[in-house]
Amino acid sequence: MASTAIAPDHTAVPTGLREITHWIGGAERAGTSGRFGDVYNPATGHVQAKVPLANRQELEAAVAAAREAFPGWSAQPPLRRARVLFRFRELFEKNMDRFAEIITSEHGKVLSDAKGEATRGMEVIEFATGIPHLIKGEFSEMVGSDVDSWSMRQPLGVVAGITPFNFPAMVPMWMFPIALACGNTFILKPSERDPSASIRIAELLKEAGLPDGVFNVLHGDK
Repeated sequence: MASTAIAPDHTAVPTGLREITHWIGGAERAGTSGRFGDVYNPATGHVQAKVPLANRQELEAAVAAAREAFPGWSAQPPLRRARVLFRFRELFEKNMDRFAEIITSEHGKVLSDAKGEATRGMEVIEFATGIPHLIKGEFSEMVGSDVDSWSMRQPLGVVAGITPFNFPAMVPMWMFPIALACGNTFILKPSERDPSASIRIAELLKEAGLPDGVFNVLHGDK
């Protein structure tokens, strides 16, 4: 007798299964699209959580939150933005072991490798704390007859990062610390395979004093 394959249900989260959320406007936000992806435990092959896959309305909500936060954040002196990153760096280091556990639980790399990834990401935070010096403009007098030249570095606005599964903490941290330090607001779209590290980053940024809407996390598939 022929058997019939039943397609997995991606429109609901089974009772008792952890549901990952978006992070929009400084708070967790449950998915509203009705679509979810499976997040596996690589050690067992079992589904351990469901991640919401955003729709256009949720994307627009994240952009609106980032756009609303941009004027206030970009108007902050670079030194004040750097102080938020200093506090975030301290919190991140205190939570290093927990980050390694999160990465291992969803990606599968061993704890020592996961901790090494987190350390590499932290190095970018440390670099970004020097933004008051790095963001300085330039002035050149008399580059031509009666001509001076100068440059100013100014924030762009709302920027975004789409990052792969292989380094769920390090690659996002190659992007957002510099973007935030320069006065931009940020939307991160992490891999749907290992999304939890990004939400933990968002929580620590808020704890460090980052204003709501400056950093957002939006989940989705390809």
